[in-house]
Amino acid sequence: MALQKTQSGKVDKRTKEYKEMCANLAKARAAQKKSGGKVKVKKSSSSVMRTKSGKIDKRTKAGKEACARMAKARAAKGSLLHRIARLFYN
Repeated sequence: MALQKTQSGKVDKRTKEYKEMCANLAKARAAQKKSGGKVKVKKSSSSVMRTKSGKIDKRTKAGKEACARMAKARAAKGSLLHRIARLFYN
């Protein structure tokens, strides 16, 4: 669905595609308003490329960095649990 543009570069509001897009946006706004307002967005990895299934693309530099951060966080969480377990169960 390519939107046609006028000579000045603005979107041509007379086209069928533009009117469909506006209708979809209005429908989405109404659904958002009905559901409670705010849409939850993950901010930590929003700039990372994702695959079709929505997972982080590990082939890119940003994806590798994000995966490294997550692995580090998992290791830290696990080590804390192990330390507590050693204190109480050994």
